[in-house]
Amino acid sequence: MGFTRVSSRVRFAGGNGAALAGIVDAVEGHPDAPLVLFSHCFTCNKDLKAIVRISRRLADSGLAVLRYDMTGLGGSEGDFSETNFTTNLADLRAAAAYAAEHLRPPSLLLGHSFGGAASLAAAATRAVLPALADVQAVVGLAAPADTQHLASLLSRMNPAIEQSGRGTVTIGGLQWTITQAMLDDFRQHQLADLIGQIELPILICHSPQDATVPYGEALRIMHLAGSSETPSPVSLLTIDGADHLLANNASDLTYVADAIVNFARRYTTPAA
Repeated sequence: MGFTRVSSRVRFAGGNGAALAGIVDAVEGHPDAPLVLFSHCFTCNKDLKAIVRISRRLADSGLAVLRYDMTGLGGSEGDFSETNFTTNLADLRAAAAYAAEHLRPPSLLLGHSFGGAASLAAAATRAVLPALADVQAVVGLAAPADTQHLASLLSRMNPAIEQSGRGTVTIGGLQWTITQAMLDDFRQHQLADLIGQIELPILICHSPQDATVPYGEALRIMHLAGSSETPSPVSLLTIDGADHLLANNASDLTYVADAIVNFARRYTTPAA
């Protein structure tokens, strides 16, 4: 690979003012290396094994990465129960603004699961934020084609959320407080419409064995992005045998990271 990775911790104000924690995996000696903005999944954080290993491999291949914790998660401040898809988008845009001011504007948006949904939405609406003006492509890893499915899933996990206005669910072995307001926000977003408005190359990485976000969501994203008046070039990487978090086989992470590197090289100019 030929590059030396240098990682550093950063903090910046999120979309609603809470201090967010981030890590920059930079390419030593290449301050002009394209920057990837990496958004994590629902209830996850920047230190999820898949996010760490993919980020480091990208940096080792000449792509700088800013991975960050959304409000109320990981090392960031704030109350998770008060967050939703709207605040996720606000945090993503805040991270992009931080990168544009202190690093360089993002060239590629990358998101895992619900973070992939946020990345797709941000790609469609990048015109509203100058910090996203240089984005050349977007990658969704195990991403859903809508946000309503998560509201339905959480409601089934604990009907008390809709009956009493709040309740707890267990995800990843941890208890999370979910509110009716969060579900209402998930239901109001029309991600499918936004996907059809993306005017950037898209790479979708998904496993047919994903038990959390069905493989059909990847096919739906491809259809939505390709059926507009100005269809986006969409590539699908099928990760056969992988689980949702890419935790079962370390080779899956290498496979995905290398595909992202090759995709990025087609649409950006990595460090030489």
